[in-house]
Amino acid sequence: MYAYTYNEYGSPDVLNCVELPTPTPKAKEMLIRICATTVSAGDWRARSLTVPAGMGLIARLVFGFNRPRKPVLGTELSGIIESVGVDVTTFQPGDEVIGFPGAGFGAHAEYITMPANGKIVRKPENLTFEEAAATPFGATTAYDFLINKGKLRAGERVLINGASGSVGSACVQIAKHFGAEVTGVCSASNADLVCNIGGDLVIDYNAVDFTKEGPKYDMVVDTVGTVPWSRVRHALAPKGRMLLIAGETSDMILGGLKARLRGQRLIGGVASESVDILRKVVDLAARGNFRPVIDQSFDFSQMITAHALVDTGHKKGNVVVTVDPNSKSKLGANEAPQ
Repeated sequence: MYAYTYNEYGSPDVLNCVELPTPTPKAKEMLIRICATTVSAGDWRARSLTVPAGMGLIARLVFGFNRPRKPVLGTELSGIIESVGVDVTTFQPGDEVIGFPGAGFGAHAEYITMPANGKIVRKPENLTFEEAAATPFGATTAYDFLINKGKLRAGERVLINGASGSVGSACVQIAKHFGAEVTGVCSASNADLVCNIGGDLVIDYNAVDFTKEGPKYDMVVDTVGTVPWSRVRHALAPKGRMLLIAGETSDMILGGLKARLRGQRLIGGVASESVDILRKVVDLAARGNFRPVIDQSFDFSQMITAHALVDTGHKKGNVVVTVDPNSKSKLGANEAPQ
């Protein structure tokens, strides 16, 4: 099989398309032929080692100190089960599935093995393979922070900073589904997108500073790390809470204490990658209550180009990569197998 690997941190150019042995599933595993994957913010951080100031050492301990510990990136996928181990009874060859290797990575390849009892669910018929692949990362993060960590309640006034990104666009839809009044913050060029997915109001961050003017919010969700607690606190209602999906190191460490001193809350941490949450967001998609936003879809041979788009920081929703089984005959000159 072909896969994209990297052996050093840096720009998308550190990626190489190489031929690797197709893995063989163990007794409780399944071999999945990948039909689509994405380039997520997690892939960008792991490849470039771009993290908030002060988190560099921790990032190296997680991803690999001198070189990447996981050479094949890719946090989410959709595909078809090719074969199953002898002890697998819950799935069978031919099943269409959604997989979420998450921090385990490995989806930027033609095949992957995953445990049958892992983060994998059946793909709903109403989702394309591209939409299915774009569902896990953004939607599970949004659901875990809004519902599990933030305890969102119907009727609350919620502001989503970075509303047009993968996590942000999922936050808009999930918050709206659960009865919130949703305000999205994004560029003017993405305002229609945010309105179309459920935003009640859109703020252009180039024109208005929501921390200095406008209403007070029960919940402010920062998905991109551009509004620190020192600013957000002025936009929160009494007993309001900030959900810190991305942000400054100082807020991650001391923000909770600062918020409590004001009678408010700052909720951070790492999003759960549990299969239970994956099932819930896929069920929302199956019922038509959530639809992942896709910016562009690239061929497997264009993986480096897909990474480059994510590096700009201006993607809308998700960047999808389709994995054509004949892709090895279509690899570009700059992405030839090594």
